[in-house]
Formats: sequence, C-alpha cells, structure tokens
Amino acid sequence: MWDDFDDEDPDFDGDEDFDFQKQQDRIYQHPLMKKAKEIVGLTRALVGSLDEARKELYGSIMMEDAMVMSAKFAGAESIPDYVIKMEKATLMKIHAKSLNSMTYQLAMEETHAEEHLELLRTAIEEYRKLFIEWIKGFDPNQKFDDGWGIFTD
Repeated sequence: MWDDFDDEDPDFDGDEDFDFQKQQDRIYQHPLMKKAKEIVGLTRALVGSLDEARKELYGSIMMEDAMVMSAKFAGAESIPDYVIKMEKATLMKIHAKSLNSMTYQLAMEETHAEEHLELLRTAIEEYRKLFIEWIKGFDPNQKFDDGWGIFTD
C-alpha cells in the first residue's frame, strides 16, 4: 500500500500564518496557469465540434491532456520540493506534447479548418515558452529524497 504521508510531522497542526486564499490567488494569476486555462477553453471548443465518433475516440484524451497541464502546475506551485516540482513539470510537458500531437492527427483526418487547430498549437507554443521560464525558477537545493532516485544526485 502506498502511503505518501509517511514522512509528515505528526505534531504538525497547521501553519497559522499560511494564507490559503493568497496562495490560491498567486497560483491562478500566474501567466502559465492563465495560458493553461486558455488551452482548456480552446480544447473544449475543438472537442465540442468533433463528430460523435471522433469525440468518443479523441475527446476525453484531449480534455485530460489540457486539464492535467493546469492541475499539475497548481500542485507544483504549492510546494518547494524540487523533485516533486520536476515530476509535475515532466507530466505537464508530456500532456502538452500529446495535445499538440492530437492537433496534427485531427488535421490529417481533415476534421477542422487548419486555422482552428493552429489556434491551439499557438497557445501550446506560448505555454511551452512560459514553462521554460517557470522551471528556471526551481531551486535544486530544495530537494528531498522520496526513495525513488529521480532528479536526485
């Protein structure tokens, strides 16, 4: 059984100085989160315009890709641990690349006007550039061994 809480301090009863609303506002106002939300909207519009067969085939994959990009960002921004940040960043990258690939699959099947697909591609490219700047701010000295050996020395 996996227990991600093994290393938590049992005497920790909360940080009285922690302002949840301020933290949440900071995350949701971040340019990368704003771009991720834009991508969710564009993806929702594309999926909504698919015929039923393609919607069933691609729709849930595309929506998952788009939503994971913002969810993992929120998780990564909530913690200082370099290892966990890098894990979440890697997942964000994988899902962004997958969603971008889906636009080319849809283009090959001639399901949408190229301009519609290009809107999503452009947003993903803008996301990629913001992502690169974002990960430069990770502090590699803030890492804790999680027992898996990834992103550690």
